[in-house]
Amino acid sequence: MNITTFGITDRGAVRETNEDQFLITELSKAMRVVQTSLPEPALQVADERAHLFLVADGMGGHNAGERASAIAVAAIEHFTLNTFRWFFTADDGGAQKVLEQFQAAVGLADAQILEEAAGHPELAGMGTTVTMAFHLGTQVCLVHAGDSRAYLSRGGELHQLTQDHTLVAELVREGTVRQDQVASHPLRHVITNVVGGPSVGVKVEARSFAVGPGDRLLLCSDGLTEMVTHEEIAATLDAEAAPDTAARRLLALALAAGGRDNVTVLVVRFDADAAA
Repeated sequence: MNITTFGITDRGAVRETNEDQFLITELSKAMRVVQTSLPEPALQVADERAHLFLVADGMGGHNAGERASAIAVAAIEHFTLNTFRWFFTADDGGAQKVLEQFQAAVGLADAQILEEAAGHPELAGMGTTVTMAFHLGTQVCLVHAGDSRAYLSRGGELHQLTQDHTLVAELVREGTVRQDQVASHPLRHVITNVVGGPSVGVKVEARSFAVGPGDRLLLCSDGLTEMVTHEEIAATLDAEAAPDTAARRLLALALAAGGRDNVTVLVVRFDADAAA
């Protein structure tokens, strides 16, 4: 399939700094020709492409959140470039291998953040959410920790793919708190699972699913979902076909609603490959 994507981040209308980060990468098989008798390019790249999309929302005082999210993104980039093995069939078995590898990558990011905080007392407790999607062929592999979110827009319907790792979300799942009480609950911002944070260990949510032509994938920080309703997000993705206009429209809606937090929006569109 053809992939078009666009990401945008903004500090919002209230916060002085932006602790969000995002990443869009394309992976390919490449061959560098050192010497040959043939008239051919020195660098040759295969047709097969994979993609990695990531949103991280940092937390912690004294700009520690910005540091934590940056460390997480850099650690996952390094893992993807130097350790990750993605040269396999894009099927369920291959997806499971991807999920296992990226769960390990998030664990490495967790360890690096804790190591950095241990050497700098002012950074103690810093952490970050990580919501990451890897695409190859018709498969998407999703790993997640925190309260950023991933959504799939398909056929005019919007599906939330991730769970919020917050105290209130856990209470909703237990039946102690109703869904309509979440927006006004005083503990709704208490996150129970982050990369880094006050203690060692992160629980990584992982799943894989198939995508088809016309599907849209949305990764975003809670600066969007706290300001813009599920229905507004669904309507925007349905109305705006291009990822850049959809992302900018969602950001504008979040800012118009008050922009109380940093806002990051990353939109991916999957279309049929005309050549295929």
